Amino acid sequence: MAKVSVYNMEGKEVGTIELNDAVFGVKVNEHLVHLAVVQQLANNRQGTQKAKTRSEVSGGGRKPWRQKGTGHARQGSTRAPQWTGGGVVFAPVPRDYSFKLNKKEKRAALKSALTNKVQENNLLVLDELKFGEIKTKNFVNVMNNLNVDKGLVVIADNDQNVVMSARNMENVNTTLVNTINVYDIMKAKKVVLTKDAVAKIEEVYA
Repeated sequence: MAKVSVYNMEGKEVGTIELNDAVFGVKVNEHLVHLAVVQQLANNRQGTQKAKTRSEVSGGGRKPWRQKGTGHARQGSTRAPQWTGGGVVFAPVPRDYSFKLNKKEKRAALKSALTNKVQENNLLVLDELKFGEIKTKNFVNVMNNLNVDKGLVVIADNDQNVVMSARNMENVNTTLVNTINVYDIMKAKKVVLTKDAVAKIEEVYA
């Protein structure tokens, strides 16, 4: 089992914790991690792009000039794609970009992402993260103490004081154990987990 240091909110090491190899010590499957990221980005696409084809553009019902004898190339409609104001060739239409991943693939991708952070020494564990009030400055101080400038903070429970205090931070996001995802993990330089979050992740994914 991998051992990592446990820090307090002042950034001081207060102990160590053993991480379950079933979650934090698996063989990293880069292909599944890539698939999970692509799936999340694809599922977030609205798919509402639309342009009109020549059959949908209004006007252009009359042949602009006679077929022969003008010296021009023959034309059947002023709404053909080569005309200004004409329709678009192979125009995009609204579509659903989402696709599915198997549950086992999703779990394996998440474990691989967490293992990757452990191997790169970019996973930190906090003994606790609690604030008495909603104040961004408090959260900034904790992140500075941990030397985290671009990261993801995972908490076990929906503590509004923590979530709201972090909301104004540009490069640090918070998430709950049940909403953690591969894309956010891979995008963050460092992942910060509370001890409670570690226990909950191991309970759910081990």
